[in-house]
Amino acid sequence: MRTFPIGGVHPSANKLSAGKPIEVLPLPDVVNIPLGQHIGAPAVAKVAKGDKVLTGQLIAEAGGFMSANIHSPISGTVTAVGPQVNAQGLRQPMITIKREGDDWVETIDRSETLIKECTLDSKQIIEKIKAAGIVGMGGATFPTHVKLSIPPGKKAEILIINGVECEPYLTSDHRTMLERGEELLVGVTILMKAINVTHAVIGIENNKPDAIAHLQKLATGYKGVEVMPLQVRYPQGGEKQLIAAVTGRQVPPPPALPIDVGAVVCNASTTVAVYEAVQKNKPLIERVVTITGKSVKNPRNLRTRMGTPISMLLEAGGGIPENTGKIINGGPMMGRAMVNLESPVTKGCSGITVMSGKDAVRREPSQCIKCAKCVAACPMGLEPYLMAKLAQKHGWDSLEENMITSCIECGCCQSSCPSYLPLLDWVRLGKQTVMGRIRARAAAAKAKAEAAKAAEAEAKK
Repeated sequence: MRTFPIGGVHPSANKLSAGKPIEVLPLPDVVNIPLGQHIGAPAVAKVAKGDKVLTGQLIAEAGGFMSANIHSPISGTVTAVGPQVNAQGLRQPMITIKREGDDWVETIDRSETLIKECTLDSKQIIEKIKAAGIVGMGGATFPTHVKLSIPPGKKAEILIINGVECEPYLTSDHRTMLERGEELLVGVTILMKAINVTHAVIGIENNKPDAIAHLQKLATGYKGVEVMPLQVRYPQGGEKQLIAAVTGRQVPPPPALPIDVGAVVCNASTTVAVYEAVQKNKPLIERVVTITGKSVKNPRNLRTRMGTPISMLLEAGGGIPENTGKIINGGPMMGRAMVNLESPVTKGCSGITVMSGKDAVRREPSQCIKCAKCVAACPMGLEPYLMAKLAQKHGWDSLEENMITSCIECGCCQSSCPSYLPLLDWVRLGKQTVMGRIRARAAAAKAKAEAAKAAEAEAKK
């Protein structure tokens, strides 16, 4: 059975909600919709205070090619457009809407009728996905229309659907594959048509035998679609790790992308959203969110409208346990601790994990013992101990030389460290700083080129 070649760890799965069917969370009275729910430029608000909106109506337009549209998840009145506090306690622009019923845009098909045939061509499919504001729902939130827009000179050879869900505790993709398998497979065929490939692989780790069996049975009716069981190994859900596991190909370091080895990867839940966008005219206004944790009374998988306060989901799971030490947006390996539970569900929010006091407390770090366990665990072949030390010493040039931008922030290094060093914290700081420096250089080079061009044009006058 296949897996990726280097690094990785085996954290306890703790898939407490794997057997819990998807339930619909009641609608909130008020939603806050962040304008930045994706990689790239924030969306630009197209509504103002006092405007009436319908469910599914465009309320913010993509702020550039690398951006995504945002639609209203409820119907009601816009009560504010401005900064609100997000999950990490930082203020960011949001649109606040007070619910007044649930009246949908008429063009959205809300029926459960499966529509298999797609008559659109590649360009039309991508335009529909762009209009619907679809982004990667596994957490990366990369705008899907950008991923499907193959650059000149490149050619897609295989579509890979990410059904791995290797992050501990989370089960939203698992339940989606089980309960919406037909929509998923139609979505696969639509994506295949969009990028003009004849072969697609749905990669699923073998700790989800029910999802594997279910999709293998359904896939017999879909030409060119293969369901591939994979060994359990974190972080196999990372794009580069999944491509290596499925195809044996290694994506080169940045700025190389999966398309450089002929692959396009889409998350399982994203693929269902693509089906809804293309076949049902439904924008991305809701998603399945796992509410979980060892002390949570009722771990669940909840279909939730975007903008819903996290506190509502926690209440649906039985409330916040008394011994709670930390609440994480996401899973324990790659998620971020939250300080504001009234912050909203966003497109990339696949789960909320409640950690008990004991599990949430970090152990006191000690000296690095030069064991190199972090090096062995790194799935990108990096040296986390070195990058952490360089970040502490502000060695930004050396960090760039040591390919810190290749880090996928999976947390394998920190979880494997016997000295309990906060390696990921330092590496994240170093990566953010180096990427900021790279962007600044690019902006300066662009400005210099534009100035030279303007001077040349002036000289010709």
